[in-house]
Amino acid sequence: MSMKFRAHDTFFIRKGWLSKGMKHIEAKPDVFVSKDENPMDILGIGSNMVKALRYWLQVTGISEEPNSGKRLQNFTELGRKIFEKDRYVEELGTLLLLHYRLASNKEEATAWYYFFNIFNQTEFNRDEFLDELNKFIAIKGESSVALRSLNDDFSCIINTYVSRLKSYPIKISAENNIDCPFGELGMIDIVQKGKNPRYRKSSIHPELVDPWVALAIIVDQAGGNKSIHLNDLLNSPCNIGKTLNLDAITLLEVLHNIEKIEQIKIIRTAGLDIIKILGSLDFYQCVDKYYESIRK
Repeated sequence: MSMKFRAHDTFFIRKGWLSKGMKHIEAKPDVFVSKDENPMDILGIGSNMVKALRYWLQVTGISEEPNSGKRLQNFTELGRKIFEKDRYVEELGTLLLLHYRLASNKEEATAWYYFFNIFNQTEFNRDEFLDELNKFIAIKGESSVALRSLNDDFSCIINTYVSRLKSYPIKISAENNIDCPFGELGMIDIVQKGKNPRYRKSSIHPELVDPWVALAIIVDQAGGNKSIHLNDLLNSPCNIGKTLNLDAITLLEVLHNIEKIEQIKIIRTAGLDIIKILGSLDFYQCVDKYYESIRK
């Protein structure tokens, strides 16, 4: 497995960044590599931020670029749908889809993948997380990674999901709001402030998870299987339980909401704890259904 750390240059996703990136990719696919115009001028951000934005657009699954030749940005199928249906990234469902792509991106956003899928501590501080991440890197046979890089990844994960108002209520004024939009998902809380803060992974509120978005993730991970064990939904890496921090109770509530739109059946008899997927929609069709449903 190849791994990547600190590719964001310490800059977490700022509000408005992804929509700005999409607007410019649509207008000028070579915006990040243009020779005739300076990307900093076009995007209105500094050079390190330009690098970070290019990275975030790719690891959240909005754009992709070829490995060789001219490094043009093209929308992925998901990116195109988001650009057309929610280009200002205002819907929680859009944030969840982008978060899902990020949290399941093992090779390009390794610390995120590790944090959501492998790291099992509910409460933790920086050192505990870094110790465990180092062990994971060693087990995977990767050469050691600079502690500074892992440290920066940890800070970036916290800044992505914890509102800065919670972290620094005194220092941050409302005008100076550079929060990451993913903070709205409520996935990490601060349990103890001070020099060495402690954090907690929080289960997302089931009403925040639109059933079509939940179904998109389940179908994406099912790989064509029509019946899936609840345990796999809850505990398999990249599945809905891990990527959305769901505990068993929250997962069941989310599944009941998908049952209400008649897309799955939950079967909990005779020792079977499975869901049956009733339709034949794929990930992208579920995403379409989500955007149709919120337009109504």
